[in-house]
Amino acid sequence: EAPLPARAGWHASLVMDNAGVGVWTVKSFQVFEHFGCPEVVALDDKGRCHVVMSYSGTWTPITVLHDGGWLGGLSQGDVDPRVLGKELCTGSRRGNIFQVRAYEQTLVDGRLIASIEGREIHTLVSGDLDPRTPGNELIAFTRPGGVYRLTATGKDGGFDVVKLQDFKGRVRDALVIPGQTGRPARIACVSRRGTLRLLQITKEGLQWETVHGTNMGKGRVTRKPSRPGDPLVLYTTHDDGRIMRHEEIKSGWSHETIYLGPQGPRGVAAGRFDADASLETVAVFGYSKRVELLTRTAKGWRVETIFEGLAKGHWLCAGEVDGRNATNELFACGFGGRIVQLMRPPGYGRSEQAARR
Repeated sequence: EAPLPARAGWHASLVMDNAGVGVWTVKSFQVFEHFGCPEVVALDDKGRCHVVMSYSGTWTPITVLHDGGWLGGLSQGDVDPRVLGKELCTGSRRGNIFQVRAYEQTLVDGRLIASIEGREIHTLVSGDLDPRTPGNELIAFTRPGGVYRLTATGKDGGFDVVKLQDFKGRVRDALVIPGQTGRPARIACVSRRGTLRLLQITKEGLQWETVHGTNMGKGRVTRKPSRPGDPLVLYTTHDDGRIMRHEEIKSGWSHETIYLGPQGPRGVAAGRFDADASLETVAVFGYSKRVELLTRTAKGWRVETIFEGLAKGHWLCAGEVDGRNATNELFACGFGGRIVQLMRPPGYGRSEQAARR
């Protein structure tokens, strides 16, 4: 490990240094199915995709794709039945959409599967999202504002692209909320226009529900981990520094501002970050360079800084790559080109064995 300075109660280490090239998106996926530990996938300003593997504290990147324009949207799913297993899909500023595959030989390759002329690919989600087509689809949100469906039915291994709708604004982040039995999934979308909306694709077409709107752009959305029977809770970031909590209730939605922080938040991640599993915890990162932990207590929300980076942040995600503690890890990236892992120390939240501090 390459340790970095972190606040008390946290360990920080360097996952990858991209030589100053901005890393705009980072997510944790199980890319190599024959490994136990998930990988970290990162997209950068030169149009490269980095699949970073962990082995006993050492991180090794495998780099594929060279689009020449930034890569932004990133999703994993089994959207191509012509190949084995799940694939990564990513899209670029130039409107290109790529498929990235992993192999048991610990190799990764990528190929162009579609292109949408005149559109930037900002956000991708995948799953069985459109009942009008069989199997899983890839859904792309673009700039100028639009939503497209991609299916693995194209010639020579390509994907067919169908425009579903144009709209005002740019979807900057989205996540899939699985539907209940017999009902289509919903896609939670946040936009530069300041809205949190839920999209359902039905046999009759696209149906939008506006959950919340504001006069400031929304940038990121994440979902609170929940158990069966728990209400749906979403968290959103606002460009002016507000972090909001949105809970689905019987009469609609309730909204709560949980933090008035620095301007330019560009990452929000929900998960278990405290030894007390009953506490609700959310992490935030952005232009302030600080990763901050928000914890819900009986007296309200508490904020603490757990790490300060060298450059402005652009993305933050939660993952589970270290079993020595009982909590999730965080991965942060941004303008400086570094990917940083934040974790609780070994033994944190666990009592069955001794742990060296």
